[in-house]
Amino acid sequence: MAQEYFSEIAPPSLLSGSDRDLDLESTLQELQLYNFQVETSCTGTEIAKVFEKNPLLPGVILVEQGKYTGMISQRRLLEFFIRPYGQELFFSQPLSVIYSYARTPVLILPETTPILAAMQLALRRSPEHLAEPVVVQTVHDTYTLLDIQQLNIASWQIRGIETQVRYERSQAQMIQNDKMANLGRLVDGIAHEILDPVGFIWGNLTYVSNYSQDLLKLIAAYESQLSLPCEEINYLKQEIEFDFLEQDLLQALTSIRAGAERLKKLVISLQNFCHIDEIYPKPADLHACIDNILLIINSRIQGEIEIIRNYGRLPPISCFIGQLHQVFMNLLSHSVDSLLDEAVRYHLNPIRQANKPRIEITTEVVSQESTISEMPDSRWVAIYIRDNGPGMSDKLKQQILESFSVEKRANKETSLAVSYRIITARHGGKFNLSSEVGIGTKFTILLPLL
Repeated sequence: MAQEYFSEIAPPSLLSGSDRDLDLESTLQELQLYNFQVETSCTGTEIAKVFEKNPLLPGVILVEQGKYTGMISQRRLLEFFIRPYGQELFFSQPLSVIYSYARTPVLILPETTPILAAMQLALRRSPEHLAEPVVVQTVHDTYTLLDIQQLNIASWQIRGIETQVRYERSQAQMIQNDKMANLGRLVDGIAHEILDPVGFIWGNLTYVSNYSQDLLKLIAAYESQLSLPCEEINYLKQEIEFDFLEQDLLQALTSIRAGAERLKKLVISLQNFCHIDEIYPKPADLHACIDNILLIINSRIQGEIEIIRNYGRLPPISCFIGQLHQVFMNLLSHSVDSLLDEAVRYHLNPIRQANKPRIEITTEVVSQESTISEMPDSRWVAIYIRDNGPGMSDKLKQQILESFSVEKRANKETSLAVSYRIITARHGGKFNLSSEVGIGTKFTILLPLL
């Protein structure tokens, strides 16, 4: 009778995903999963014969009238059989009785669970349950078994891939850093070459302005001493439009001075932006840092985007100023990119567009209460960069926030992730992002005051 019942048990099947190449985002459905389900009325003898024919089978899924009730691993079942009088007590018993004695916590995971996450959850189990297989629930609401050794091997393979990816990224980052350092030196050299002739122009403008004033005074003195007007001189004055020339000369000199001053500031801003930080941080003026970046990206703004500066009184901040230049460039460029389309729509129809595109930059010193009663409150320099652009969707915002996490290990490091790492890892600060669709985006940076 038992043999007839045993013939009705469906043989275990292997759902194999081992032919697929694993990567950092691989899930449990890509591993070898065993599909072996039996009714709890089946006896221990019948299951033992199945295990004898399939030694690699990690366990059995128990069901009652097709519904999942639990799982018994092969290791756990054999422990019952090898006990004193175990065969006499349990061989003929149905699995429901054995499971009542062997009931252990079962780790059930959906098949879409990443392998690395599943491995972490498996390692959190108590030591006596570490060797137990994992129950994997498929999208069709069926249950399969995953051998813990298979999970271990797959996890180590992915860890090896991860190590290789990290190595390649570190090499690429070293090459990129070397390129940026060389580019910084090149730009600094070019800026220095530009500053020399600008300095000549700037230094001589004062003399040119004084000389022109003296010449105009001399001409006026000659005219006052002439008793009769000279026709040749009057003709020449009309030909060169002397009255207009006298007025426009000062304006031309003022324009040249303004242009030279603007060019000088722009070149100095480029030098500051390409500044190569030293090993230790140095005090710096954050307002000058922000103004340098605004001057560099001014060609993209072109008066279409309003810049509002609400600067508070800040002390010099000990920081890596070159890296902070990169952070402010990334954040302000992000805000400008989101506002360019809004600027075009506002320019075409300013009446329908309620608010002109703007970026508001606010700085202040803030205090935060310490979580330890014996410690004094901490003081921070806060920088808020807010725009009234279209904002971010929840999905995009979640992707950006996940790129900040080391565990996520985004395939491509974004400029915002770089900024987050510079603020938090290099400066011990805090970086926060908040955004609402139709309202805008706000970046918050907190730097500690030592």
